[in-house]
Amino acid sequence: MKIASVVNGKRQEMEVADNTLLLDWLRNELGLTGTKQSCEVQVCGVCTVLIDGVPVSGCTTLAVEARDSDVTTIEGLRGTDFYKRAEGVFMRHSAVQCGFCSPGFILTVYTLVNAGRKLSQNEIKEALNGNLCRCTGYKSIIEAAVEVIGAELARKI
Repeated sequence: MKIASVVNGKRQEMEVADNTLLLDWLRNELGLTGTKQSCEVQVCGVCTVLIDGVPVSGCTTLAVEARDSDVTTIEGLRGTDFYKRAEGVFMRHSAVQCGFCSPGFILTVYTLVNAGRKLSQNEIKEALNGNLCRCTGYKSIIEAAVEVIGAELARKI
């Protein structure tokens, strides 16, 4: 099946098998390896990408489901002012250790910022619930997420 999508701002057209996962298309065909593979059952969040601004699990989403959509991976955020600020906050809070889970967390935080409303710490925890970290611990990640979201929303006012 031929699909056409805008991936990180660049139009991509390609033939894919009907059963090709979005994760595999992004990593293997487009070389976007910032999107990771881990659980393969939509529980860890390391394969998080955005389709039309909504976080999805690339490991359970078919590539054809992204047809005619705008797909954003962590590579699409790198180099942006948001990414630079978020990266600095995550580093300052020691919310990054091995970094394997960081793309999923940062993409999810990005969607929370784009929602444009102030969130309580519990709402942020709930939104990040689908992202697992195996080495850093969640206290520092939540603190970093709260700071990034608060600072980015204040910037928009």
